[in-house]
Amino acid sequence: MSIDSLWLLQVFFAALADLAFASALGALLLRVWLGRERAFASMSPARGGYRRASRTSSVSALVFIACIFASLWLQSAAMSGSPILDAGASLWLVATATHAGVGWAVACAGGVLLALASGTSGALGAGRVAAAVLGAIVAAAGKAAVGHAADAGAFSIAEGVQTLHLLATGVWGGVVIAGAAAVLPALDTSVARASLVRIVSRMSHAAAIAVALAIATGVFNAWRGTGGSADVLTGSGWGRALLLKSALIACALMLGALSRWSALPRLQRTASTTDAHTVINVMRVEAVLMVMVFVTASVLSHSVPGFAS
Repeated sequence: MSIDSLWLLQVFFAALADLAFASALGALLLRVWLGRERAFASMSPARGGYRRASRTSSVSALVFIACIFASLWLQSAAMSGSPILDAGASLWLVATATHAGVGWAVACAGGVLLALASGTSGALGAGRVAAAVLGAIVAAAGKAAVGHAADAGAFSIAEGVQTLHLLATGVWGGVVIAGAAAVLPALDTSVARASLVRIVSRMSHAAAIAVALAIATGVFNAWRGTGGSADVLTGSGWGRALLLKSALIACALMLGALSRWSALPRLQRTASTTDAHTVINVMRVEAVLMVMVFVTASVLSHSVPGFAS
């Protein structure tokens, strides 16, 4: 692994793409749940939350597309050996004739589908939800094809597991980040308190399922990356990054457990402003940890796997 300006830019845009992808997924889920509350109606007390979810999903999908294009541009610079500003000359060739380039192009296509599905502020119909799900799967599959899972070959089990891992972490991180940063504060009023309680409950259930899938697929990826040897965890930069990511995930899990088993039940009993603030604040800290997890994951994906080093 060579740490230079190109590597740092690749890590930055990959991390930002992961954050944008997760935010788009989380905001779309929140839109679906708020749609069941009919929060899109002009007189709904939860309308502010629905509007924020709509904006977050649309903007996040557009940021994801921009980051994927930037990553493809940087990949062209890395493969051609040309300066970053001159990489456009080889962009088309890399995008169509290399496995990594095709993966970025597929991810970009998934992002476009996500953006189209979340492009308006009206209620999400079944067709648009289906398009969003398809876009998310395509985007995750494209990103899986440019990571370490691609070493096992196209359409391999490793790529399939990584696709599921990206979707699971996207849902988990997305509902936390989009909820804490944008949607839940707009529901933190007395008239919208019932909607807040129901939305947080749905977020907790969805996150629990996503966490289980993320951990299962993450363990598989970690085992594959170490080659079955624990020595690489402390003997390589990749291994130390993996340990840091695991520690951050453990902290996020503890906060999620605190919210699910303590703060949320108390809010459901009292529906008080104090307990609502507690739930949102705990989720904000968890959101910061999830941002750090995505950044660490980007470092891992751009580092030489432990078994190889």
